[in-house]
Amino acid sequence: MRKILILAAIFFGSSVVGLLLAGLLVPGIGVGIGGFIVAVAVFTITQSLLTPLTTKLAAKFSPPLVGGVGLLSTGLALAIASSFEGGITIQGPTAWVLGTLVVWLVTALGSWLLPLWLLKKTAKKVRTR
Repeated sequence: MRKILILAAIFFGSSVVGLLLAGLLVPGIGVGIGGFIVAVAVFTITQSLLTPLTTKLAAKFSPPLVGGVGLLSTGLALAIASSFEGGITIQGPTAWVLGTLVVWLVTALGSWLLPLWLLKKTAKKVRTR
């Protein structure tokens, strides 16, 4: 249970960073202060639910698409999160494409590297005891 909570916190944190970076770097993406936490929560939960579903569907109907599942689920999660007012706004096709790439890259790297770093740090503490 503790591991699940840590992984959820890591993914939530990387979602915050990814959405903020997209808002700063990509013209056409706005990040509103009022609903930002709600947008991040909706994005994180939606992507967590969509990724296994889209992976399963892609593997069944079009195996070559499995590699793009992360981008697809990120784009869908952004669409759902942006439908909540006051959080994030995305205007224009370029903003959608670049925003999806930025958020996907940050969340993928965060979800991959942070657990390794935390596990390494935890293992080091255990060895020194």
